[in-house]
Parts: sequence; structure tokens; C-alpha cells
Amino acid sequence: MKRRNFIKVGAAGLASSILLAGNKDMKVNKNNPIVISTWSHGIPANEASIKILENNGSALDAVEEGVRVTEADAENQSVGLGGRPDSEGNVTLDACIMDSDGNAGSVGFLQNIKHPISVARKVMEETDHVMLAGKGALKFALKNGFKRENLLTEESRKGWLEWKKNNRIKESWGPNDDHDTITSLAQDNEGNLSGACTTSGLAYKLHGRVGDSPIIGAGMYVDNEVGAAGATGVGELVMKTCGSFLVVELMRQGYSAMEACNEAVDRIIKQEDGKTKLQVGYIALGKDGSIGYASIQKGFQYALYKDGVNKLFDVKSIF
Repeated sequence: MKRRNFIKVGAAGLASSILLAGNKDMKVNKNNPIVISTWSHGIPANEASIKILENNGSALDAVEEGVRVTEADAENQSVGLGGRPDSEGNVTLDACIMDSDGNAGSVGFLQNIKHPISVARKVMEETDHVMLAGKGALKFALKNGFKRENLLTEESRKGWLEWKKNNRIKESWGPNDDHDTITSLAQDNEGNLSGACTTSGLAYKLHGRVGDSPIIGAGMYVDNEVGAAGATGVGELVMKTCGSFLVVELMRQGYSAMEACNEAVDRIIKQEDGKTKLQVGYIALGKDGSIGYASIQKGFQYALYKDGVNKLFDVKSIF
């Protein structure tokens, strides 16, 4: 190796070591539980999470229990029961979960199971895999005691039939239409972080489409040394930038949670040549208890439980 290249490699390695050392010395928020979740349905999800955290439960249990509330809400047409179907009238669900030890589980294209987040946790804890999909995920869920259910409510069926009159896949999506995934991030009394993400995906999508939500590093990511992040919106944009991993990695490099979310949104805008009518929103939770959020378009909201208060906030968008 040439001396100049050796010096470059050595300097890069030293810089990385300094960054890692700095993060290990980061102030850790303890005995002050925090939950941040996407959208207005994050409020009831947070309430379920809070009950666990206030009883000294784990962040992992908290995020799972929180998003299960949303999955079971038939009036929410973007997650779990009552989710808007795909182009063929099938409700297909995606979810992922990640704990403070770096373990992860996910399911994609899962049908007839109301709580995909709990199936994802089973994958994480009881298999050597990270993701199961389609019929394999359903078979695994049924084998582990999950109940097969019809998830298509009458309201969602009527919406699908109305959409079918146009007989084509929607070519463009409104800023907040039909894709308000719930992502939830939590920090427990021990300072440990976990995250969960669950959705029924884009309404009337092509049969077989899977978005960012079950993809570790896209829909959600946790690094217990640094922080956690999650996404919502049009998953194709998130996947192409590995959005949630990007947010956390930027935090590792010294960005604040807020700066990291803004940079991740900027990456998407640049990739789209500065022009997009689509929506992506990010939330982040730092090891020190700091929070971040950003979105491309107006309308994005997040629910935050911190210092004993559970409140919904509007996010100032880029456009």
C-alpha cells in the first residue's frame, strides 16, 4: 500500500474510532420513559406503551403493545384490521420490530392475521431468520397460535369497489393519502431503545407489492448506542435511500436527531430532482432522549409522550 493511501486509511480509521468513542460517552436518558409515534393514531398507541413503561417494562414490550392498538382499530384504514386492500381486494400486511440488542424480525405480504407486529416478534425470537413473507409467514403465524381472520371491513371493501370503477392503478399519490403507517420508537427506564413499524401499505397497490415497513433499515432501525428512527409515507422513496438506517447513522456521525431527519428528507428530494408530490415523514429518538422529525409535504404529525405528557404535534414540512 502506498504511504499516502495508508495515511488516508489510518486517518479514516482514527476518525471512526473517535466517533464511536464519542457515542459510547453519549449521555443516556434513564428513568424518564419516552415514546414517539407517527400520526394521530400514535396517541392511543402511546397510551398503551406508557402503561408498560411506567411499570418498568421494556421498550420492546411497549412498542409492540402500542402498535397492536392501531392494528386492531377497524376505523384506521392503513394498518391491520380494516386496512385498505390491494388492487385485487386482498388486505396484505407488513411489519417489523427491533430490540435494543440489535435483534430484528419482520413479515411481508402477510394476509388474514390481525397482528403482524406480534408475528414479526415471533420471527425475531423463535427463528434464525429476520423476515418471513407471504404464505410462509401465514403458515408460521398459524403454527404459533395466531387466528386466521377476514381483515377486509365493509367500509374498506366499498372504497375498493369504488376505486375499481377506474380500473387502473393510481399513478400518483396525494401527500398523505392512503399510506399513514404507524411507526413507534420507545426508550425505557434503563435507557434501552426499541422500535416497531406496521402497515397495510399503499391502498390498491399491485398484488404482491411490499413497501419499506418490513425492511430493517428502511421502515425502521434501532442502534442502542446511538438512537432509533422510523419512516412513514411512500415506501418506495424510503427504500431507495435506506431512510431509517441513514437517520441513525447520521446520528452516529454527530448529527442531532432533528438534523438527521432533515438530511434524510433532503436526500429523497435530491433523488427526485427537487420535485415530488409524494410524502415521506421521519421520526427519531436519540439515546440521550432527544427527538427528531421531518417531512417532505404538509400534514405529517407525530405523537410524543415525554415528561408525563402525551401530545400530538404538527410537523413543518419542506414544501
